[in-house]
Amino acid sequence: MRRLTALILTLILIAAACVAVTGCTAMEEEDRFLVGVIYLDNSRATAGYTYSHHYGLTKAMIRAGIPEEDLIVEDNVPGTEEDASKAIDRLADAGCDLIIGTSSEYESAFVKAADKYPDIMFAHATGSSSNDTNLVNYYGRIYQARYLAGIAAGYKSLEIEDNNIGYVSAWGTGLAETCADINSFTLGVRSVNPDAVIYVKVINSWGDSKLERTAAVELIDSYGCKLISQDCDSALPQTVAQERGIYGCGYNSDMSDQAPDAHLTAPVWKWDVYYQYILETAMNCKPSEFASKAGNYYGSLADGFVGLAPITENCTPETEEAIALAADLIRNGQWDVFTGTALEFSGEAGSVSVSLIEKPLTAADGTVIVPAGGASVDDETISHTMDYYVEGVVEVG
Repeated sequence: MRRLTALILTLILIAAACVAVTGCTAMEEEDRFLVGVIYLDNSRATAGYTYSHHYGLTKAMIRAGIPEEDLIVEDNVPGTEEDASKAIDRLADAGCDLIIGTSSEYESAFVKAADKYPDIMFAHATGSSSNDTNLVNYYGRIYQARYLAGIAAGYKSLEIEDNNIGYVSAWGTGLAETCADINSFTLGVRSVNPDAVIYVKVINSWGDSKLERTAAVELIDSYGCKLISQDCDSALPQTVAQERGIYGCGYNSDMSDQAPDAHLTAPVWKWDVYYQYILETAMNCKPSEFASKAGNYYGSLADGFVGLAPITENCTPETEEAIALAADLIRNGQWDVFTGTALEFSGEAGSVSVSLIEKPLTAADGTVIVPAGGASVDDETISHTMDYYVEGVVEVG
């Protein structure tokens, strides 16, 4: 018995020595879940699209119990298939279990990578491609939040007695995402100020700061715009508004720090809502069943996936009340933006009311998109094929 006890003790000591020398790294490595992410811009940005993704992802990782060191970042990756594929290869070589791409421009690279790396899970934002095993896509109804921001802009245009509103757009009608954003913002503005005109300057880039700035200046100087909105990535249009003493609605993140005297509010993504879901799903399934368990995602205001940045003191007194009324209608499923029913607001602060008016949804060229009282434009059109402006939009050269 003594010899048996001594033998057991010896084995315990040997095992302890193994831990001390090797740290049992093999077991620790098996337990780690490595996440890779590809960004268009710098992950250390303080505002805008990449900033909002990185903030949401790191927040979700904390909730999912994934340590910071298990996130591997590839940032400043241009939106080409070649560059995205190289970034994916680097993340795969690093041992990532899940690879996230934050731009539709990476879509073709992700489709090919999913076939190339069947043991890795892939999720890409704002695209449309997926498969039956290891690739999903995710996006959301940011147009709903964009409409709410339009309400704020509409009230401000009435207060300053100027109907000219500028809009710096990445792609205009060239991409359904930006086209729907412009249209929903315009409908929100005109629910308050039906005489407002939205002048759109397209820069054909998500994140060219020089072009963003130049476009905002042109809208102010050439078209007399006293309020600037945007769907491009950085805060440059808002800083121009700040410098010129006018007002603006940003995008992706709260831009009041960059333009404290100008900023009204901004449509924002709550990326952490999705990232927590996808991280926890990926951690508890095999790559071959990832797509069936996670599914593709199209979040909304009701999900808390999209929303507004805080409404600042630069807004009029009626703004918050009117936005709350519209948001409730959207969240409850009683109304949505691209239907044959329009919202109209009336009343002073403290007694704002909203009316639902059957009214055709009309394109800028007079074409009726949805007849009065008609159902919403379908999701596929809103997210992937919309290529027309609504009444009130003017694209400038």
